[in-house]
Amino acid sequence: MSRFRKHALAATFSLFALGATHSLAEGLPQDGPLSDGKISEDELGVVLVSAQQQLVRLSEVATEEYQSTILDETPNMPAAWMLMKDGETVKRINIDGQAEGIPASARIKMYRAAIKSIAQRGHISAAAILYTGRVNEHSDTQALVIEHEHRLGVSSNKVIGYEIRNGAISWAEPVSQEKPFEWFYQSKGGQS
Repeated sequence: MSRFRKHALAATFSLFALGATHSLAEGLPQDGPLSDGKISEDELGVVLVSAQQQLVRLSEVATEEYQSTILDETPNMPAAWMLMKDGETVKRINIDGQAEGIPASARIKMYRAAIKSIAQRGHISAAAILYTGRVNEHSDTQALVIEHEHRLGVSSNKVIGYEIRNGAISWAEPVSQEKPFEWFYQSKGGQS
């Protein structure tokens, strides 16, 4: 198992263990299978393991494909991937034709809007946006940010510092941060 996969798995599992019970009940459709709010611990465990595995798969595929962008000499632009309803197929979201000359921060907003549109129509199980930047304004340490959500209510940003040595990426320990759950369901106020 790759070092990145181990860290992603551990961070994702921690995220589930700490907050999944609460987040699963929020924002789900009224006619959905979890809408009655009654789920046994065994059922919850199965749901969490499945969602965890799907997020790990999505993060691995997206990160593997995005590494060439990180290693490229040109400024890194954000990119996004989605996990289809089958729970296995990962596809890249392509907005390149619409984002020509647009700065990275605006592209992130475009990806969020595209994902929200696809997700709320029920076509995907999870999505992720990857982009790079500095850990903070006073540091030269670069970081990869994986902004991801799963339709079951899991949402976070994973920040992973990295260095490029001899043409290869050396990853630091990932850190997960909370992120509002906003791509998959409309909130009661009409906004998500």
